[in-house]
Amino acid sequence: MSGQSLLVPGEQSPIRSVPGNIRRPEYVGKPAPTPHTGPEVQTPETVEAMRVAGRIAAQAMEEAAKIIAPGVTTDQLDKVAHEYMCDHGAYPSTLGYRGFPKSLCTSVNEVICHGIPDSTVLQDGDIVNLDVTAYIGGVHGDNNATYLVGDVDEESRLLVERTREALSRAIKAVKPGRQINIIGRVIESYAKRFGYGVVRDFTGHGINSSFHSGLIIPHYDSPHATTVMQPGMTFTIEPMLTLGTHEYDMWEDGWTVVTKDRRRTAQFEHTLVVTDDGADILTLP
Repeated sequence: MSGQSLLVPGEQSPIRSVPGNIRRPEYVGKPAPTPHTGPEVQTPETVEAMRVAGRIAAQAMEEAAKIIAPGVTTDQLDKVAHEYMCDHGAYPSTLGYRGFPKSLCTSVNEVICHGIPDSTVLQDGDIVNLDVTAYIGGVHGDNNATYLVGDVDEESRLLVERTREALSRAIKAVKPGRQINIIGRVIESYAKRFGYGVVRDFTGHGINSSFHSGLIIPHYDSPHATTVMQPGMTFTIEPMLTLGTHEYDMWEDGWTVVTKDRRRTAQFEHTLVVTDDGADILTLP
């Protein structure tokens, strides 16, 4: 692993504005969202609306990723994704969610998830996760991916590749009639082959008109995840694998989650719908 210094909080830019004609999620301006009370199985119309939201989120992430390079700040990444979503009529779902101040999450090196974009400058050899969610048509689409910054060491590069592969294997395990815990079983068994930690306290989730519906998708083999998958269920799978421990600390900002041993971590995510014979990914550009 590279000998780069540990991350410290940077300076945040002012909150970005969203055009007034773009529909806001109900939680904007509130301390917390209204709890989801609807079904986890969605209508075909809702699924197609989620496909539109997911496509915008995926394309916004791609646009931000194009500028990833040494010397770029995480705030610059936020600006690109924010403007792309707004230009396409979508609201950045993270902006104002439980007070989160930015339009995507940027998690660098030892940050597991929920890093806040700021003046932090990406360095040659870093890895950075972009987590982008778009809200349009009354529904959300949520995805993330980890990117290499410049010349990255082999250990980190393999971690990123294998985390992407863990997500791919988990999606292939989705079948109606199976319990949710098959997803975590597949991820954990694959990660163990390389001695990676699998983050347990941050999970995938149900998603639809609610950003987080209450359905939990663990990335480890949880005996409690016995919900049976049904066609039309929509949720995210977003494994977080670490080079060391799965245990974590949280920064004083109440959002930024870092590995307790400060070793590196990677994550990938798609929103998907359960079909009659597997899964259909809704977050494709």
